[in-house]
Amino acid sequence: MANARKVLLVAHTRRDEALTATFETAALLLAQGISPVMSQQELLDCQAWGQASNYPGVLGQVLQLESQVSVSELELAIVLGGDGTILKAAELVRLASTPILGINLGHVGFLAETEREGLSEAVQRVVDIDFEIVERLTLDVSVYVNRDLVFNTWALNEATVEKGSAEKMIEVVVEIDGRPLSSFGCDGVVMSTPTGSTAYAFSAGGPVVWPSVEAMLLVPLSAHALFSRPLVISPASMMAVEILQRSSGNGVLWCDGRRTQVLPQGARVEVRRSDKPVRLARFRQAEFTDRLVQKFSLPVTGWRGPESEHEGDSAP
Repeated sequence: MANARKVLLVAHTRRDEALTATFETAALLLAQGISPVMSQQELLDCQAWGQASNYPGVLGQVLQLESQVSVSELELAIVLGGDGTILKAAELVRLASTPILGINLGHVGFLAETEREGLSEAVQRVVDIDFEIVERLTLDVSVYVNRDLVFNTWALNEATVEKGSAEKMIEVVVEIDGRPLSSFGCDGVVMSTPTGSTAYAFSAGGPVVWPSVEAMLLVPLSAHALFSRPLVISPASMMAVEILQRSSGNGVLWCDGRRTQVLPQGARVEVRRSDKPVRLARFRQAEFTDRLVQKFSLPVTGWRGPESEHEGDSAP
C-alpha cells in the first residue's frame, strides 16, 4: 500500500450527492489498486454520513492527508462538486503542482472536466493516465498598511477589494504599473485572471477572456466615475488599489471568496501574476467556445458553419 498510486478526493461533504459520489470514486480507485486520500475533516464528514454503511470497508482504506500521505506524494486530485470545491482543492495542492480533475456536481462548473454521469469513465481515464495537463494563470496578492506587508495570499479566479459595510461606499485610487489611473467611490474593484473572467468579473460586467490569453482584468464595481470601464492588462503588469484616507469606512479583501483580510483606510493591495499556476487535468482539448455555449445554455440555432464545411452539398 505504501507504494500504491495515491489520489486525493475533495468533495462538497455537506451534500448527499457529493458524499455518494465520493464513496463510489473511492471504491473504483481501490478496485484498481489506487489509494484514495482525504483530508481529516472530510474523513470525519464521511464517517458521520448516515449512509456510509452502504459502502462497507471503503472508508477504512482511505488514507489521511498529511498524517499518512504528504501532498507531494499525490498523483492527482479528483474534485466532486462545483467550482467552489475546485477552489478548495487548489488551496491544498497548488504549491505541490498536483493536477486537479473536476467532476461537476454544481450548477455551472466552468472548471470541471466532466459531469456526474461520466464518473466511472473519468476514474478509468485516471487509472490509465489518459489525460492532459493545462496550466491556469494565478495571482499573487499583497496587502500593505503604512508600507508594512501585513498579508500575502494568492487567487485563481480573482482578488476583490470591497466595501466593508453595505451602506457605505469606499473611496479608492487605482494604479497600473506604478502610475495612478483614476480615483472614485465604488462598491469595490475586481482584479481577475482569465479563469475568473467567467466568475465575479463576468457578473460585474467584465469581458470573457479565453483561458489561452495571458492577461489580467480590472473591473470596477458600481463606480461613481466617468471612467470606470473594465480594463484588460498585460500579465507582466502590476495592479494596485489603495483605500483613500477620505473613505468613510474600511474595505475588505476577498480572494476566490475564500481568503479575506480587512483593509483599513490607507491600505494598499498589490496584485501581480504568480509564478505558481494551478494545473487542471483535461480529457480533451475542447474549444472554449463550446464550453461557453454549454455552461451558459447560449442559443446557436441557425448556425451553419464555414462554407468549406458544406462544399459538395447540393441545393434541394
